[in-house]
Amino acid sequence: MVSSPHEAMHRIFQQDPGVFARAVRALGIPFDDPVSATPFPTDLTENRPLERRVDTLLSIETKKGKFLLAVEAQGKKVPEKPRNWAYYVAHLHAKYQMPAVLLVVCDSRSTAAWASEAVDFGPPEWPSLTLRPLVLGPDNVPVIDDPVQARRDIPLTVLSAVLHRRDPCAGAILKVLVDALKGLEARDPDTATIFVELTSQRLGETSAAATWRDLMTDLSFFTSPISEEIRAEGRAQGVAQGVAQGVAQGVAQGVAKGLTEAKIEDILLLLDGRDVHVSDADRDRITSCHDLDTLNRWFTRAIRATSVTEVFGEDRADTGE
Repeated sequence: MVSSPHEAMHRIFQQDPGVFARAVRALGIPFDDPVSATPFPTDLTENRPLERRVDTLLSIETKKGKFLLAVEAQGKKVPEKPRNWAYYVAHLHAKYQMPAVLLVVCDSRSTAAWASEAVDFGPPEWPSLTLRPLVLGPDNVPVIDDPVQARRDIPLTVLSAVLHRRDPCAGAILKVLVDALKGLEARDPDTATIFVELTSQRLGETSAAATWRDLMTDLSFFTSPISEEIRAEGRAQGVAQGVAQGVAQGVAQGVAKGLTEAKIEDILLLLDGRDVHVSDADRDRITSCHDLDTLNRWFTRAIRATSVTEVFGEDRADTGE
């Protein structure tokens, strides 16, 4: 389930990585459609008390080769963000030895314009690094209000709806999106529910959100729990409160536990993405480890390991790690 409006803006690319290539081709940037896409861990933290986490990270393979796609959802201007983004790109290139593309998704025109500016790092006489993100926002993502086009590309229509949510055209986009979702619901109800959820979360408290709720009221064929919740008044407020409570509880339980669980998830996700077989016993050993240093060591080995034995290395199973 999508847990926040922020998450909704980048989860679209997890659901359909190809929407990236289709969206940027409209800008004259000739990225090929992916042949395959593998989710990578989003934790870019090194062995230092400084957490850095990209929103979505995908390994994209096209006919021309592989690259990493780092997707950041940016709702407002944050002066220090370009420094973080430069770190992401350099760190990913060094860590995975693959070229990296930074995609920033903004639903504010002013934020998109700010994020699009090239930023030099180094003295003005000779900057050593220049950051040039790809940016998608209301000014360069097309308004999709044609039913045929919406049915042809539902993920791009969802992106169009959330990025134009404050514009007068939002209602027209949502109407063709609903019609397209009707057909998808008949073929793949689970995927249709995900797109309903992604759209609902990012519309927030705008007038477009009210239009969306009205449209959903008439769509009794959406019978999933999430669709029924959308039809209820105050759903957005309830989700926000739930997220706030969850964050508070997580902090109370301890930052260390959260970092450990995230690192375990990252290790398993990386091994799965690299098709490394993990037996039930090996999985139990990884998930039962509570030592962050050990988990960091396993994660580093997992980047190039061809077996779980190489991941564990000389670490003893009977020490409790």
